[in-house]
Amino acid sequence: MHMRLLVTGGAGYIGSVVSARLIADGHDVVVLDDLSTGHADAVPAGARLVRGDLRSEAGRVLAGGVDAVLHFAARSLVAESVQRPDLYWSSNLGGTLALLDAMNAAGVNRIVFSSTAAVYGEPDAVPITETAPARPTSPYGASKVAVDTALAEYARMHGIGAVSLRYFNVAGAQPDPPGGWLGERHATETHLIPNILAVALRGSGQVSIFGADYPTRDGTCIRDYIHVSDLAAAHVLALAACTAGQHKVYNLGSGSGFSNREVLAACQEVTGRPIAFRIAPRRPGDPAVLVASSERIAADLGWRPRRGLREMTADAWAFTCARAGA
Repeated sequence: MHMRLLVTGGAGYIGSVVSARLIADGHDVVVLDDLSTGHADAVPAGARLVRGDLRSEAGRVLAGGVDAVLHFAARSLVAESVQRPDLYWSSNLGGTLALLDAMNAAGVNRIVFSSTAAVYGEPDAVPITETAPARPTSPYGASKVAVDTALAEYARMHGIGAVSLRYFNVAGAQPDPPGGWLGERHATETHLIPNILAVALRGSGQVSIFGADYPTRDGTCIRDYIHVSDLAAAHVLALAACTAGQHKVYNLGSGSGFSNREVLAACQEVTGRPIAFRIAPRRPGDPAVLVASSERIAADLGWRPRRGLREMTADAWAFTCARAGA
């Protein structure tokens, strides 16, 4: 069914890839982004970009006629959230409440929300299921839990259909015809794969691996990774699964994990370059293993990840080289 969709934060990494998928599926897409962390040239061809924030522009865009919202706009740096929690409560929770009120006023009753594994904090058991307690260890994670609570309440009070997708580590890139790529580029890059690939591209410097004495198979942290294109496919399914009066929560992960050393080895393989690294002290609050169970979304919606670590790193490397003109 053809729809007109609002994608908030659609100039960012995940939002741009999801927007491209929605356009490929024949939908009309309006991207709302203040470009504070996103990039105008990441908005895929065929989408209309409205520059502005949720509070000032969401109501106007929604009033123009929208069938559903996919909500990515948020601050997402854990360390920054600890230093400036006010920014995260104002943006992530306050901005979402303003969006929900604007949706209610415009009669738009479906939303897919970009949530995070950070809501779980340090889990009691892995793989982590959606029934695990939410015990975030940062204001970033806490703000996402608060949005989930708000979505459940708006579903109860106003009959909206909402789906929260809790991502683990998202990686990779997606081709953007004719010949370009949509991928990960942040002013402050905190993710392991792009940081490794940046060292490979420069041919100098070294990557920091935080901790090598964890109780894991090689002593380094194990994390769950999924390809951004698989993530986009999950958003399409979640959009169709929005049910009036219900708030659904799904994890998105592979069900298995890769250690930091294994990720480094995969990056060395796809680049064909040696990549220097150093073992740094553990970071406070880093669990040894974070792996998701995605059995709920597999059972309900038929979603399973299709792409593995090598394809994630290879696509991320293609994007990195394309950006650098290498």
